[in-house]
Amino acid sequence: MWTINQAYIDGKFVTVSGKETIEIFNPATEQLIGTVTLASRADARAAIASAKRAQSMLAKTSKAERIEMLKRLESAVLKRTQQIQDATVEEYGAPLSRARWISQYASQSFAIAAKVLESYDLTRQIGGATVIMEPVGVAALIAPWNSTAGTICSKLASAIAAGCASIIKPSELSPLETQVVAEALHEAALPPGVFNILLGRGADVGDELSISPDVAKISFTGSTATGKLIARAGLDTMKRVSLALSGKSASLVLDDADLSQAIPLALQAAFMNNGQACVAGTRLFVPRSRWEEAAALVTATVAKLRVGDPKDPATDIGPLFNRTQHERVQGFIRRGIEEGATVIAGGEGQPQGLKKGYFVKPTVFANVNSTMAIAREEIFGPVLSILIYDDLEEAIRLANDSIYGLQAYVFSSNAERARLVAARLEAGTVLVNGIRPELVAPFGGRKQSGVGREFGVFGMEAFLEAKTIA
Repeated sequence: MWTINQAYIDGKFVTVSGKETIEIFNPATEQLIGTVTLASRADARAAIASAKRAQSMLAKTSKAERIEMLKRLESAVLKRTQQIQDATVEEYGAPLSRARWISQYASQSFAIAAKVLESYDLTRQIGGATVIMEPVGVAALIAPWNSTAGTICSKLASAIAAGCASIIKPSELSPLETQVVAEALHEAALPPGVFNILLGRGADVGDELSISPDVAKISFTGSTATGKLIARAGLDTMKRVSLALSGKSASLVLDDADLSQAIPLALQAAFMNNGQACVAGTRLFVPRSRWEEAAALVTATVAKLRVGDPKDPATDIGPLFNRTQHERVQGFIRRGIEEGATVIAGGEGQPQGLKKGYFVKPTVFANVNSTMAIAREEIFGPVLSILIYDDLEEAIRLANDSIYGLQAYVFSSNAERARLVAARLEAGTVLVNGIRPELVAPFGGRKQSGVGREFGVFGMEAFLEAKTIA
């Protein structure tokens, strides 16, 4: 059992002034594993002041100095890879394979940013003018519970590459992962105030970051509803805002696809991270001519998925994050049935043999139409809706019939045809015949899936502003 009551401010761990304490439970066992005391608005102001002091120094650093900082961060986080993995499994039930990927990506983020910065021209000539790319200023980095370590490190890497001091606010529901990452980052021995980390509620800590005139930039990953609140709150001080928000990603299986390859990949896209991923491909579009073949493969593949202990390497799907999330997903499964969809795999209730833990049966609905809630709303659990189309034009129209546009997937035996379809999909990223992202390419959403881009050059430029001297 662990107890966390500190924030990381001005280069050291300090006891927070907040009084609210919340309990954290292991989602696989429902056992209490720790408590965290949340930071207050006063703590947020202290973190902002620390970052403001560091900003004037950081803005003057050379490219070489920032690259050195990034390399030190990479080394420090790399040493904690196993601890990050273990915390990710314990705190929110990520399957071991997913937790391993997240823990490795955390350190890779700094290596990627260093390489991007090394080849980037911070000063360039455009016509008769000199254009200088300057840091935007103090940045608030807000990370979600479903990818805490990776998101913290990815955002921080881009901010430091650009020369921005930061205040990091991970979800208050992920204190263990945050503590492990904070301890790792501390070991890099960066100048005090370059980054500050605190856990607190959105209503006080988050609000303070959003309204403070000393915060120039907000980079937020989370729900669309919360992203809108942050954008509105930052409007008075004209904050630069990057928002990576909700998704309802489409997976298009074209009529020439090899289903033996496409269906397992589509199911992995739907159920990744226990279905708790903004990029999850939770709408699967299948041609009517191949429906029966696809349905048989779906049911057979889902039947082989192992739901259970996330520490077991053989586990495919672990528990949902907490009781609230479990009840929400069960509610969506009931709603799908009430709306007239047909369950062809999974359904309500606990998976067989699992009496404790926030587990959900991986569930697949057929006979779904695009007006149903299960086809329109982000469920954030292992629930997949299959929709039938008659021709390619209908498939593209249905896939684009969403308020979201974060990611999409296309499966076809003809890569060029798949790319032509991908070009017509309203999504920030489209993956063709695969589900692994390109981590140096821009990532972000269209429509209500977000504003701006992260990763690679685009991620760093989100923390830079151009100054023209002519």
